[in-house]
Amino acid sequence: MPNNIFSGIFDSELAYVISLPDFMICLGGAILLGILLAFAYAFKASFTKSFVTTLALLPAIVCVVIMMVNGNIGAGVAVAGAFSLVRFRSAPGTAREISAIFLAMGTGLMCGMGYIAFAAIFTVIMGALFALYNCLDLGFGRRMAVRKSVRITIPEDLDYTNVFEDIFKEYTTKCQLIRVKSVNMGSMFRLTYDATLRDASKEKEFIDKLRTRNGNLEVMVSREETSTGEL
Repeated sequence: MPNNIFSGIFDSELAYVISLPDFMICLGGAILLGILLAFAYAFKASFTKSFVTTLALLPAIVCVVIMMVNGNIGAGVAVAGAFSLVRFRSAPGTAREISAIFLAMGTGLMCGMGYIAFAAIFTVIMGALFALYNCLDLGFGRRMAVRKSVRITIPEDLDYTNVFEDIFKEYTTKCQLIRVKSVNMGSMFRLTYDATLRDASKEKEFIDKLRTRNGNLEVMVSREETSTGEL
């Protein structure tokens, strides 16, 4: 039995045993850097409480795992396999969320290996870049104002092939029919288009023209659909 409660049962003289002060320094550094990363991720950006909490705790978790592996190749392989299983128990994330997860894991990895200063520098630089990119629009807001997903409901006897072509030519610079779905027990069709408006201020006028053509059935214009799992 070990005399020290912080010693492992399977520790040997050939294996380096992490001291309590070293453990607390690495863990404390990982926790502080995780909090910094969480604040940088959430700065002027939409986020969920659960994801930000995970981002704050992940560096500490990875740090402890790396310290416990401590050069043991077998344990390292087992840990890698366990981490890979997390992917199949998680919902697909956005590219921004995936990059934040890798950033937090990299920070925890460096803290677990004892490179607290390198981890701090890495976190400050990457966190500042995260905050900077959150502040920069990069033209995204203007593009999203004109890029729309248009859903139009039409009766089944209306040929949808070119029925709205002249309206789309007038109000959009680009339009593509991406989905046709029968609704209301086959008595109607719902058409979904990806369209880029010429002038976002004429959106209501555009909708009114579509309503006169489809018999005043449902017309919905929303933000262009994007896949959350797409990088």
